[in-house]
Amino acid sequence: IGLPAEFFGEGVDAAVSEAVKNAIGVLEKAGAELVPCTMPSMSHALAAYYVICTSEASSNLARFDGIRYGPGGEMRKSWHEEFTDRRQQKFGREVRRRIILGTFSLATGYFGRYYHKAQTARQMVTDDFNRLFQDVDLIAGPTMPSIAFNLKEKSDPLQMYLSDILTVPANLAGVPALSVPCGKVDGMPVGLQLIGRHFEDEKVIDAAYAYEQGAV
Repeated sequence: IGLPAEFFGEGVDAAVSEAVKNAIGVLEKAGAELVPCTMPSMSHALAAYYVICTSEASSNLARFDGIRYGPGGEMRKSWHEEFTDRRQQKFGREVRRRIILGTFSLATGYFGRYYHKAQTARQMVTDDFNRLFQDVDLIAGPTMPSIAFNLKEKSDPLQMYLSDILTVPANLAGVPALSVPCGKVDGMPVGLQLIGRHFEDEKVIDAAYAYEQGAV
């Protein structure tokens, strides 16, 4: 089992890191060999993920204009005003925020600067996983760098996006990953993330099951 230093480094709560390391110790007692490793592309993963996912959201949701798709109804204003009003009414604030970010990333003059570079970073993440999986069967680490937010903190979108830092690499590379509860910090649950090679979902699930059995 590979343990990337970046999964336990700066920004990861010490108590969360300790809980996850204790959980990994259960797998070690069951016979797993732990292999320290590094994943340099982690520094680009979060930015790349949000450029790509917001761009895809902008493209995919463009059809829901209330005319061809969506709520519909009689036109009472100019097309531009009607289009804007209907999308504001039917899309939540976070959805609108992501559409705007994605539209910006895909705009003429910015496509190469953002979207193309994000896809390059995505390949770097995939290459890192492929390199690591030459020496290990699984990668383990925390699911989130901290425990769950309280309600007031949810109003800060930047903090919410940063909480995805440890899960976006698997999404970018398209490799199987899961989170299994592995303890609590301040009464809040902590997750152990397990990541496997492409198409080796069963191995990831088996490892999670082995942890659950060993933790009983």
